[in-house]
Amino acid sequence: MIYSSDDISISLLQPKDALQLNKLLVSNTERFIRFLPKTLEENTTLDSTRTYIKRKIKSAEQRKEFVFIIHDKHSNDIIGMIILKNLDWEIKQGEFAYCIGKRFKGKALMSKAIKATSNYAIETLGLETFQILAHKTNLSSVNTALRSGFKWQGTLKDEFKPLNETPLDMELFEFSRPDRF
Repeated sequence: MIYSSDDISISLLQPKDALQLNKLLVSNTERFIRFLPKTLEENTTLDSTRTYIKRKIKSAEQRKEFVFIIHDKHSNDIIGMIILKNLDWEIKQGEFAYCIGKRFKGKALMSKAIKATSNYAIETLGLETFQILAHKTNLSSVNTALRSGFKWQGTLKDEFKPLNETPLDMELFEFSRPDRF
């Protein structure tokens, strides 16, 4: 476990998470499809989720990508996930992608989780700069970035291509490790 509070706990993805992760993704397909189409495509069945988890654990071992699971402390259900991807170890930078189930939206839990995961990535992985890309209409994601201490850097033209849509401009938010004096 990398973080625990009264509301949530966060841990790296594990094989035992397969059933609940699949349930989260499948039950929120409509909510997640536009911005997480590849993740959803890789988790349509329980068997595909097991394969996804094996691949993501190997990816974490190779320090290519890390997947974190957010558990509700009251029910112990998986309520969301955070993916730390596009890692550049030379400049110590990574990008966050994330999702949270519809029932837990609007409670600032993802902001808390992004802050905690950023701290873990700074202290344990040695990363210093983090990015979040969000579409301007995805106000939940924009607000998560801002509440997590990320600053808007600019608009990236045609940065993301959702399924069956034209490319979208994405807003770039960035957070850098605070200097330690």
